[in-house]
Amino acid sequence: MRKIVIATRGSKLALWQAEHVSALLRGQHPGLEVELLKIKTKGDKILDVPLAKVGGKGLFVKEIEEALLDGRADIAVHSMKDVPTQLPEGLVVDILPEREAYTDTLCSVKYDGLDALPQGAVVGTSSLRRQSQILGLRPDLEVRNLRGNLETRMGKLLDGQYDAIILATAGLVRLGVSAPKMQEMGPPDFLPAVAQGALGIESRLEDVEVRGAIAFMHHERTAVHVWAERGFLTGLDGGCQVPIAAWSELLDRDQVRLTGFVADVDGSNPIRMVEEGGAHEAWDIGTRLAQRVLDAGGKAILDRVYGRA
Repeated sequence: MRKIVIATRGSKLALWQAEHVSALLRGQHPGLEVELLKIKTKGDKILDVPLAKVGGKGLFVKEIEEALLDGRADIAVHSMKDVPTQLPEGLVVDILPEREAYTDTLCSVKYDGLDALPQGAVVGTSSLRRQSQILGLRPDLEVRNLRGNLETRMGKLLDGQYDAIILATAGLVRLGVSAPKMQEMGPPDFLPAVAQGALGIESRLEDVEVRGAIAFMHHERTAVHVWAERGFLTGLDGGCQVPIAAWSELLDRDQVRLTGFVADVDGSNPIRMVEEGGAHEAWDIGTRLAQRVLDAGGKAILDRVYGRA
């Protein structure tokens, strides 16, 4: 078949993800030529402003999707937590490789974990979800904005600008990056971003040849998790820059339990609810849970975050 061009961001982690997919493709289709097209997105260009203040959804995907639509690229590899729930007409993200770790990791030079941080310690993160949950657990801490790619953020920690920073475990694993002290933070105390640790492969709906070539990478269990969590995000009309978290579990082969979380940015007024159902209705489980959370006060919280209150 023809060459496949993969559109990707230029960060080390994004390139790892694209190279990973490229290697899978070449392994499945011997002789296939795969090329990477590096693209700078709005989220990559604006580094001096907190993500939540940049505004808009799709900060890390819009320019990449334009390359798909105009034919410069055939597929794109995304972190699913960055992908808006509404896609441009003609594009689809329906190939989801097996998910990496969905947890977060607190990294520090001196301190073993969250409980070991001294009162007033400075914690770095660009995520309102992480900020909200950290302050819910430790309201005495000072959370400061931390932008940049993974290596930049780790460098700022090692330079002593922060007592601790919080990063996605998946990124650390994929790049083999570590800090002197690390504490994995996950459910039930610390919930991940929607679809954290999952990759999604986006393509043109009409490109049957390419979609057939990438279909082998799809992992159905991962898809169930991702659709349940993204159903929740869609029902809340939320983006990746708001204090929303979700975590799905497969109780057995076809039963899903989804935990959803919304809180104010300072960790106050947390709403945490659970919904269960069959794997075949994963998306609907998410949207049902979202409606319950909105009715329980989540709408007022999100209105405050979005400045609609």
